[in-house]
Amino acid sequence: MKTLFINIKELIQVRDVPVSVIKGKDMKNLPVIKNAFLLIEDGIIKDYGKMEDTPSDKDKKIIDATGRIVMPTWVDSHTHLVYAGNREDEFVDRIKGLSYEEIASRGGGILNSAKRLQQTSFESLYEQSKNRLEEAIALGTGAIEIKSGYGLTKEAELKMLRVIKKLKENYPIEIKSTFLGAHAVPQGFKENKQAYLDLVVNEILPEVAKENLAEFIDVFCETDYFSVADTEYILKAAQKYGLQPKIHVNQFTTIGGVAVGVKYDALSVDHLEILTDEDISILKNSKTMPVALPGCSFFLSIPYTPARKIIDNNLPFALATDYNPGSTPSGNMNLVVATACIKMKMTPEEAINAATINAAYAMNVSDKVGSITKGKLANLILTKPIYSYTSIPYHFGMDKIKSVFIKGEKFTKNEI
Repeated sequence: MKTLFINIKELIQVRDVPVSVIKGKDMKNLPVIKNAFLLIEDGIIKDYGKMEDTPSDKDKKIIDATGRIVMPTWVDSHTHLVYAGNREDEFVDRIKGLSYEEIASRGGGILNSAKRLQQTSFESLYEQSKNRLEEAIALGTGAIEIKSGYGLTKEAELKMLRVIKKLKENYPIEIKSTFLGAHAVPQGFKENKQAYLDLVVNEILPEVAKENLAEFIDVFCETDYFSVADTEYILKAAQKYGLQPKIHVNQFTTIGGVAVGVKYDALSVDHLEILTDEDISILKNSKTMPVALPGCSFFLSIPYTPARKIIDNNLPFALATDYNPGSTPSGNMNLVVATACIKMKMTPEEAINAATINAAYAMNVSDKVGSITKGKLANLILTKPIYSYTSIPYHFGMDKIKSVFIKGEKFTKNEI
């Protein structure tokens, strides 16, 4: 099956030679072909170029993209979209003045979500999660990472990971799974955190590996959650199962999370709202991707990750949603890109690179998605008629997407 897009106003993120990471000043460069064609065959990008070079072969579906932009789908490398219910009551509490930490100390936060998830059936959890996934795809996401971490018991953590596995089986986008057993210390282990760490390492982790339920391991390395020593204990245990780290660090404080992530060859270190010069130096000597979650900063009214400092130090940089019920109840990557431009002073080109190519690196799918490159999956966004790609962050909160294509097929969300 062949599909030919013609009269494309701008074909965005065209990379003739595959690129896995873009850093520093290079992030300002976004290759574009104006008045372009794009040929898809059997779900793969086959060819592209200027309209005058459009292939003449027959037996293909034609899509006229006059006035529209075609670009690779977003890659969301950090989400928690498998969760039960919501935390709208905590949203109101924050409006009334309580901080995220204060809500957590009262039994809210992650522990609140864990309690609800433990009481939710596999079937209900799957239904809730697939609806969120479909919404994210319709908003332009064509690859996504999903974490556990709202279970905090062996049974519930495995339930979450099995839901993710079923999503992988039933949806055509690239989905990666992360085991985040160390997301918070359960109430019953408050006086003996080491016992919970042992449960994660000795009981849950082996079962995760046995059932092949995750590609990555994660830890919330943060004050009042898990220390650097705790993090190292888990990452070291995960090594023998081949789980690569992608860890939460520096959301509220700097306690050495970046260094331990780099030490254990973390694919990414995520959050980084608080960042030191030492952290920058450590990242410069690594292959670890710094990932920002600006939706979290927006929702919690906490500092934004210092994007300019990171990029101006010749580092790569990626963006993700952090989609979760407590601190970022949104899977909209378009809003993430807009927020990065508006609040983090990234250029549209930098933000698009961060949400496509660099984000693909941050979830190990660089060979499949993230750019318009021959041989990659035809996971594409077709916009409504817009002036330029800058319209996406400029018209923040507005829907500028006409259609999303996954492996060359137009995606249609199931209406509830």
